[in-house]
Amino acid sequence: MGQRSKRVTGSSPSASIQKLSTESLSTEGTWMPTFGVQGLDVSAHQPSIDWQQQWNMGARFAYVKASEGNYYTNELFGSQYQASRSVGMIRGAYHFAIPNWSSGADQARYFVQNGGGWTADGYTMPPVLDFEFNPYAGRTINGFYFGNTCYGMAPAQLSAWVRDFGNTMQSLTGRLPVIYTNTSWWNQCLGNPSGFGDYPLWVAAYPSSPTNNAGAVPTASWSTYSIWQYSSTGPFAGDSNVWNGSYADLSAFANAGIPQAAFKAIADLAAGSPMLGKPVTNVRAGLNGSVSQGYENGAIYWTASTGAHISAGVIRDAWAAQGWETGPLGYPTTDVRTAANGAQSQGFQNGAIYWTASTGAQISPNGPIRNAWAAQGWEAGPLGYPTTGVRTAANGAQSQGFQNGAIYWTASTGAHISAGVIRDAWAAQGWETGPLGYPTTDVRTAANGAQSQGFQNGAIYWTASTGAQISPNGPIRNAWAAQGWETGPLGYPTTGVFSIGGQTTAQNFQGGRIDWSPTTGAKITSGR
Repeated sequence: MGQRSKRVTGSSPSASIQKLSTESLSTEGTWMPTFGVQGLDVSAHQPSIDWQQQWNMGARFAYVKASEGNYYTNELFGSQYQASRSVGMIRGAYHFAIPNWSSGADQARYFVQNGGGWTADGYTMPPVLDFEFNPYAGRTINGFYFGNTCYGMAPAQLSAWVRDFGNTMQSLTGRLPVIYTNTSWWNQCLGNPSGFGDYPLWVAAYPSSPTNNAGAVPTASWSTYSIWQYSSTGPFAGDSNVWNGSYADLSAFANAGIPQAAFKAIADLAAGSPMLGKPVTNVRAGLNGSVSQGYENGAIYWTASTGAHISAGVIRDAWAAQGWETGPLGYPTTDVRTAANGAQSQGFQNGAIYWTASTGAQISPNGPIRNAWAAQGWEAGPLGYPTTGVRTAANGAQSQGFQNGAIYWTASTGAHISAGVIRDAWAAQGWETGPLGYPTTDVRTAANGAQSQGFQNGAIYWTASTGAQISPNGPIRNAWAAQGWETGPLGYPTTGVFSIGGQTTAQNFQGGRIDWSPTTGAKITSGR
């Protein structure tokens, strides 16, 4: 491993090929960085390692070569892997890539079959892809030409190979592999590509001090490294390395950044939820410190702020349609709740999802419409359950339908309820695109049972005897207002505004009529 192609420490691509390099157990180096957590990496060329000694010297993690290409496995892998763990080390496996030999997916599968797996047990490091100088450059072995130092492959081909390997590893283990490389080779052969920043970096660089070039990383994808291999000659057996952080950080890295609190919360919730069935994935780290685990019948999601919650059934399907946790709702904040009537709901960071057999699953996002619904008593209030999601008009206005009405919001009017006979009359006028515009008040009910609602361009009034009548903004409405509205001598409207010839308009009321023309203005023709 490292700048000198020392990773090629196993047998060659066939039994007839001799090892191209040797590596003795050399510990003449004594310097080590004063920061981070010390570790080592080894292969079959370290057959007699005193692991307790390595621990006593300060090593707390180890990587062991498991495989190369699809033709070699380290015969000492099992013993080295177990022995490092036996003394207390966090340990993992690495694979030496020969990209022109077979596909990335093929070598990833071979690696996993021969020790490259990963579990979130707290002491297994993520798998490593050792991607560096071609140790067989210029050689033809058994009719196979290994190419130049870049394996005879173009930068785009090498980048695609890494992604093929990485995607396969992630599908098989739940982890993207660490990439071990040397910056000069990576830049030369892959062209310093971007887009690999989600792969942790293990960089080989052998300076005389940690400030020399330890931070020299392929800058298009990484700004720093996770592990630095700083020496191939000691102080530790094999190659010497340092983790760029604290031991707690290293433990979290082994757990895919998963806190022990998440493991416990997920395990406890799953134990009490047999309906989930068996787990079908490992515990996985997600975005922003989140953790999840898939089951036969759903999943559990955990964040430090929300705790662990189950996602299942029709609510889960609706959440999926919104983009899971990366969508507008974020993570669950409650489990799925089932009401006595069979309706289901679940809270999320940015709203909730509600389902009934008749309405289907509908989103209730945080915002003014949800706040107005809450003020009405949620689903137990007069509006019932949502029947649509929140709809946004071209002018920015929002609305949402419910079983017994709707809520409308604009920046100038706020959120208001539309329901009942007033809503029917508004609908007959063309809803918000009609002459009245959006509601400016909720529906108001008087002591006598009459109802009214204000709109941008007027109001609607209803009584059992008059039905619903429109009172549009204008001179007749102003004159009625001057009379004391419905509590004045005219009472409630009994018709809408109508024309009586020429430019004269009128409106009938319970106690009389108001006529208006440009010449006379508004005149009350009778009253009670």
